[in-house]
Parts: sequence; C-alpha cells; structure tokens
Amino acid sequence: MATAFGKTLSARETPIPGLVLLDLPVHGDSRGWFKENWQREKMSAPGIDLPDFGPVQNNISFNDAVGTTRGIHAEPWDKYVSVATGRIFGAWVDLREGETFGAVFTAELDPSTAIFVPRGVGNSYQTLEPDTAYTYLVNDHWSPDATYTFLNLADETVAIGWPIPLDEVEISAKDQNHPRLADVVPMPPKKVLVTGANGQLGRALRAEFGDHPWIEYATRADLDLTSPDLDAARRWRDYGTIINAAAYTKVDVAETAEGRTEAWAANVTAVAALARIATANGITLVHISSDYVFDGTKDGAYSADESLSPLGVYGQTKAAGDAIVATVPRHYILRTSWVIGDGANFVRTMASLAERGIDPRVVNDQVGRLTFTPDIAATIQSLLDAAAPYGVYNVTGIGTPRTWYDIARDVFAITGHDPERVAGVSTDDYFATSTTPVAPRPRNSVLLVDDAGPVVTGDMEERLNAYLQG
Repeated sequence: MATAFGKTLSARETPIPGLVLLDLPVHGDSRGWFKENWQREKMSAPGIDLPDFGPVQNNISFNDAVGTTRGIHAEPWDKYVSVATGRIFGAWVDLREGETFGAVFTAELDPSTAIFVPRGVGNSYQTLEPDTAYTYLVNDHWSPDATYTFLNLADETVAIGWPIPLDEVEISAKDQNHPRLADVVPMPPKKVLVTGANGQLGRALRAEFGDHPWIEYATRADLDLTSPDLDAARRWRDYGTIINAAAYTKVDVAETAEGRTEAWAANVTAVAALARIATANGITLVHISSDYVFDGTKDGAYSADESLSPLGVYGQTKAAGDAIVATVPRHYILRTSWVIGDGANFVRTMASLAERGIDPRVVNDQVGRLTFTPDIAATIQSLLDAAAPYGVYNVTGIGTPRTWYDIARDVFAITGHDPERVAGVSTDDYFATSTTPVAPRPRNSVLLVDDAGPVVTGDMEERLNAYLQG
C-alpha cells in the first residue's frame, strides 16, 4: 500500500475523548517524500485544536518483520504517534477512570496519518509491512515513580480485531502477561494540588472538590512554597492543576518591616516558584487576586482587564503576583473582594459584637461587595470543568454595592438586633488614633462581574442571609 500524497491537514474525532486521528500532507516526487510530522503552530490552530502538549522526547521503534505486535500500554503522559516508513494497524483503549473506560478505536496508519494519544489511553500496534519505523513524541520522561497501566492484547472484552492472529505474530512475554480489562487498575486523573488548605478558601475548596486520591490538600507544614527545594518536592508532571489558596492577607501588618518581608515572600516569591513549576510542567495555575490591586479612585466598577494601581504593600505584592501568574501559559486569575468564609472575618465579628451588646463604629466611605468562599470554590470548579479560556475573572457577589457600615447594619438586622446601634465613620477618622501602621484602603472595591460566563455568583444579600442563618 503506497503512502497517500496530497492530503490536507485535518483532524478526525474518535470515540475516545482526546484521541485525535490526523491526516498529514505528504509531498512526494521521484526522489521520495517529505512531510511536516509535527508542526506546533498549525496543529494547535483552530480546526485541528491539538493541545500544545510540550514534547520533551522523540522515540523511534523499528520493526523488521510483518506482524510485530506491541502494547497495550497506557502511560501518564501524552503521546503523538506517526509512522516514518511502513504501515501499522493501531489499537487504542481508554484506560482512564470514567465513563469511557474500555472504549476502543482502531485504524491503519501510514506516513500520511498520525494520532494524538492523551494520557491514560492505552496504545498498541501491529506492523503490516516489513521495516516499519514507528515514531512518537512524548511530553514526559520515563520514571520508576510514575503510574503505568497495561491491558492484555488478547482481552476478550475489548475484542480488538487484529489483522494477523496473535498466535501467529511476535509478541513479548511481558505484553502477553498483561491483565484482562476486569483486572486493570484505571489510570487516575492528573493530581490537583490545593495550597493554603486550612484557610477560609481552603476549607471551601475541600467542600467543593471533596476527598479523592488525586486531590491533595496542603498546608504550609506540608509544603513550604518558599523553600528552595520546591522544584523537587513533588513529581510535578503528575499534577494537572495547582490552586494556590495560600496568601499573606494581614494588610496593616504588611506595612511593618517584618510584615513587608513576609508579604513579599508569600505573595510574590512563592507565587513565582509556583509559576515556574506550572510553566515547566504544563500545569494549570489558579491564583486568587484582590481588589487591593486597584487604588479605588475609579468612578465605576473595575473590569477584569483594568490596569493595576495598588496603594499599600499588600496590594503591591498581590499585583506583582498577578503579573507573574499572567505569564503562565495555563492560568486563571480570580479577582475577589471582601472575602467571607469559614473562620474569623468581618461578618462574624459584627455578629459577635451584636450578640455581646457592643455598638461598633464602622467605616462608611469604602464601597464594594462581599465574596463568599463557596462561590469562589464553585467558580474554580466551573472554570476547570469547562476548560474556560485562560485569563482574569472577577468573582464577587452581585447586587447593589454596599459600604462596610451598610453591611454591619445588615448583619445586626439579620441576627435580630437594632441596626441603629452601628455608627458610621470615615476611614480617616476610624484610624486617626491608631498607634500602629495602617495600610491605605481602596475606597472603591466594586468589581465588574460577567455572570453569563463560568463565574458562579449569587445575590450578595441572599448569600449574607444564608451565611448568618446557616
């Protein structure tokens, strides 16, 4: 069978999600032929849409006899397969956890065809011509610590229709002894790492993502993000997503010498290390930003693409972290304001003061919206599930913006206390007698939310009622 010339580069979907069969243009004349075997720009363009999977190794398997049969092997990396010379019958079986476990696809490949094999899909082939060279690009190096999954070539359940019966071909003893499908341990998804797992957002992420073998919740005691050994702390190629819920948030203490050092270490140095790891290993990095990256002087809500203009040290470190994360090819920056979750926060403080009979003075010249941590966690899940476009997303409650004074009165009213007990005061007057450094606050913290996209939001007042009554 001669190689097909003159094809147009195109992609064909298969019954296995992510497994893509490609037709390749091959140009030939009396001297032989030429093809672009892998062309990143063309193959990741719309219409082909292969992932830019970042190959790190190019392997060639030469087979001198017809009927040489290899597989079925599923590795924890992506693979791009093509034939340099000869022809093969290829069979692929989905060995990943999920609804398509056991799904099969077969096709013949010659130099004018190729196939992209995603992580966890079993790969096998049988040569149909002598002197066949089978080539494949992979985006990770073999490791004894990695997870591998195998399936027997003769499994009766998937019932691959090999062109040459398996009892007539050359097969290694190792391949012959692979397990049947019923005994295969499925390839688990890539790991998700959640840092800052004991914070307000970290606890909401635990509730949203649940407990699974492939989800890792880490505190600083488990993983020091500022350690110079962070690159070697994990086999990072096994991770698909890092959700960084760790941050330094003591905005006033950040104005001190010690606090400034700690804020830059947690919000910039650690973020830079995660960004470097994410970029090197093709990991999606989810980063939590803040309204403090703005100076609050704008008349109107801040959009997701607004230019940054931080005031104090905390805001400067968060803005620096945003700029770093934006360089990661796969990133989501979630900008939030006035975060409320499970733990000490403004709403809990006001509820406690109301209950104890203390009448607070609360600033009335800062405007924004509360953001509840379950909404942030649900938005992260939504972005990842939908494979939403990478970039910046504003995530806050929706509804009429309020001042801290307004919210304090709402808390008093919801908890059955007289809201008139709350007195309003300007920010300048509130901090006028402070004997410790005070961070400048943005007066306008209102973020523009696109509630038609993957951002999960709810009415701020409804969320507040549910939070206090829950």
